[in-house]
Amino acid sequence: MSDKDEVFLTLEKIPWFGDLKKEHLRKIAAISRVLQFKSGERFFHEGDRQDNIYILTAGRVALDMFVPHHGKMRISTLEQGEIIGWSSVTPSIHRRTAGAVAVLDGEALVMDAENLRTLCEEDHDLGYLVMCQLSDAVASRLMETRLQLLDVFGEPTETENAQE
Repeated sequence: MSDKDEVFLTLEKIPWFGDLKKEHLRKIAAISRVLQFKSGERFFHEGDRQDNIYILTAGRVALDMFVPHHGKMRISTLEQGEIIGWSSVTPSIHRRTAGAVAVLDGEALVMDAENLRTLCEEDHDLGYLVMCQLSDAVASRLMETRLQLLDVFGEPTETENAQE
């Protein structure tokens, strides 16, 4: 089995690509590879050039960023089916806004971000489906961030104060 056959089979198993036609899967397989990784391996550092987008097919990966007066802090943990580096598909963000390190051994599908943008521009049906998936990932990450902020900065409501 060739590497591209392995990538194609991996693509077929990822729910993220469930609505894509076989021709779309072949196009994405041509710009992708399967990456095996070990716990502790770093995918990228905050500030690195963005060139790939990853979809976890197994394992766990932590996102971290430098916070003044606190050092490097974990901001999120991602698991199977989640996207790492989604902002690399946007044309305006050129550097990683966080770092990513494997927490558990695993596997990811790695897509070349520039080539994915090109595919989406050339094939609007494919582009629409990819961008719908990306917007779901962004919305989910935004909700997670809001909940974290509420946990850190939230104040008890009047009802909560009355119960104390």
